[in-house]
Amino acid sequence: MSLKCAVQLGILDIIHKNGKPMTLAELVEALPMNKAKAQSVPRLMCILIHLGFFMKAKICKGEEETGYWITLASHLLLKDEPLSVAPFLLAMLDPVLTEPWHHLSAWFENENSTPFDTAHGRMLWEHAGQEPRLNFYIYKYDLFST
Repeated sequence: MSLKCAVQLGILDIIHKNGKPMTLAELVEALPMNKAKAQSVPRLMCILIHLGFFMKAKICKGEEETGYWITLASHLLLKDEPLSVAPFLLAMLDPVLTEPWHHLSAWFENENSTPFDTAHGRMLWEHAGQEPRLNFYIYKYDLFST
């Protein structure tokens, strides 16, 4: 979910477009966020560094500072990359597709044919016909083609 947040806020693209590591203050200023929540950005970035999507880099601005920079793995999530997997990540972590996992044990106990049916009361394709966001993911990104 932290990676989903980074993609939705555009953190990877902001740092990439900056062309060099960004300090925390620069990143917070560039983010489309409520600035009163800036104290939470270092925690988010710490998780993303641990996951390997960002790294700390030294910045020389008078006195030595550290900033955030993207890794090779983060290039797969950049919006303008031709082979970006960001749309797939956002689709797979969308609540409409994660909710069925919370109903897996109930599915084993009932007569529904899929956990999706248990969670949403109808099959995936029927739900896609009624849920514009799911329909968008399926057809725009061809998520379930074989």
